[in-house]
Amino acid sequence: MMNPTINKLIQTRLIYLYIFLFCVSLLAIALYMEKVMMLEPCPLCMTQRVFFILAGLTSLIAFIHNPVGKGKMIYGLTAAVFALSGGGFAIRQIWLQHLPKDQVPACGPSVAYMFQEFPFTEALATMFTGDGNCAEITWQDPIIGMSIPQWSLVGFVALAGVCTLQALRK
Repeated sequence: MMNPTINKLIQTRLIYLYIFLFCVSLLAIALYMEKVMMLEPCPLCMTQRVFFILAGLTSLIAFIHNPVGKGKMIYGLTAAVFALSGGGFAIRQIWLQHLPKDQVPACGPSVAYMFQEFPFTEALATMFTGDGNCAEITWQDPIIGMSIPQWSLVGFVALAGVCTLQALRK
């Protein structure tokens, strides 16, 4: 029979691995939608990807480090903050998608073009605020009818919940 303390450490470590794999899966879906379904990501989509990457990398580091005590709390809360931040950008995109047509901001160039041609701060500002491209609904789930940022928000909320529970576990 395994020592309960060791068993708890293994469980903690595995949960961080599962969080990392969840983030990798969501990013793989995003890449599939971009490369196979040919859906061009808008600035807010790219920003949301960054926050999935940050939460996933935090969890991978936690998995490798296998923290205890306050370390476990720091990793869990850090990943939860990244998830909540990403969720905020998903909410912004959902809001943009539900604006009346006359209130939608103007569309801008692609993210890659912005970072090549615009000053870095201007490109970054667009990534954080979005533009008219972010208001366009390019895909909806055929069964439930949710858009990509709505599904992202579900992922961010689930991620934040699991990370917070992980941080608060005894």
